Amino acid sequence: MPTVSLPDPVPLYGPEYKRDPYPLYERMRAAGPVHRVLFPSGVTAWLVTGHAAAQRTLADPRLGKNHALGNDRWRERASIMPEPQHSQLQVHLLHQDAPKHTAMRRLITDAFAPRRMEELRPRFQEMADALVDAMPAEAGTADLVRCFAARFPFQVLAEVIGLPPHLAARFRRDWGKVVAPVGPTDPGRPAYEALLRELQEYIAEVVADRREHPGDGLLSRLVTARDEGELSAEELDSMIFQLLVAGQEPVTNQITTALVSLMRHPRAMERLRAEPALMPAAVEELMRLDSAFELTTWRFLAEDADLHGTRVPAGDSVIVSLCAANRDPERFPDPDTLDLDRAQGPHLAFGHGVHFCPGAALARIEMQVALGTLLARLPGLRLDVDDDELRWIPAVLGRGTAELPVAFEGPVCPRSRG
Repeated sequence: MPTVSLPDPVPLYGPEYKRDPYPLYERMRAAGPVHRVLFPSGVTAWLVTGHAAAQRTLADPRLGKNHALGNDRWRERASIMPEPQHSQLQVHLLHQDAPKHTAMRRLITDAFAPRRMEELRPRFQEMADALVDAMPAEAGTADLVRCFAARFPFQVLAEVIGLPPHLAARFRRDWGKVVAPVGPTDPGRPAYEALLRELQEYIAEVVADRREHPGDGLLSRLVTARDEGELSAEELDSMIFQLLVAGQEPVTNQITTALVSLMRHPRAMERLRAEPALMPAAVEELMRLDSAFELTTWRFLAEDADLHGTRVPAGDSVIVSLCAANRDPERFPDPDTLDLDRAQGPHLAFGHGVHFCPGAALARIEMQVALGTLLARLPGLRLDVDDDELRWIPAVLGRGTAELPVAFEGPVCPRSRG
């Protein structure tokens, strides 16, 4: 096999990379499991690409998530959220290690338990149907991000965590952009900081509202945990920050990647429309094929150590490519193919180990309801632009399309009233 030549570091940015990172990931896997990479902010990291190496890395007890483990080189480029917001909004689950992580995670797991999510499925279906009812059916075209994918996950999230309607109506999707890296010298920095302050003010309103009008939802329980000393004020605000930002935008993006994959494979889409019982397995395969969580967040070694044959300095960031792992041919034969009958076992789209996504059961049901509704009620669903005209979001860690222009054979099927 010829030697695979790659730059050092490998740049992970640009429109071509975001449109289709998989050829690059294939070359990286062939060259070895760990590579030094460069992000648009200028920060370098060590990227793990193979499935077996990714799984071991995600469960490696030597690797911590707390930002305090990062070295000065990483901190100079990566810790871009200004104070006081960094200290007040960045101490959520993704940045915690045991035992703090264990205690904080315990506070939210019941809210996302699979049985509870399944009980809420009919309510989620009502929300999905209402959004399709409101689509401009007579035109036979729509932007599915604006009309559906950007709205459905937030409505579901608000229901699950107990965000009251008057506060849910005031949430701005733009606030989710505060997780995108905007460095101190970036021209967009003032707008970024303004969004951050607005979101922090909104979180303060949510806390005050739930304290004054407590209910049995997750938000109320978190406020109670703060008042009883189980959480600090910063941990409470950070957990709400994580719920509002990480609890919806990835599902929006996953809906878009799944729909793009299905429209690229019309025979699979028609089969799924004709055989809705395939939907749970299809959702797993679609998340494996093109995950909205492209890369994990930072992990750090407390001291210099070997990582799959590569010496990694203490405090350098280690990141796992979930997308590259999920298309590893050593784990998934013919990995670039959408195979609704695939039986090779679980993917890594939700991560692995103690930081496995606590909302996985919710996301799975959301995807099943969203895709099932759109396929059933938008006959002839297809892209309304050329594939290469799709605009992929420039997010560092995520995949999805900014818009999804589609056409279908109108009118939209009426919702069953039976």
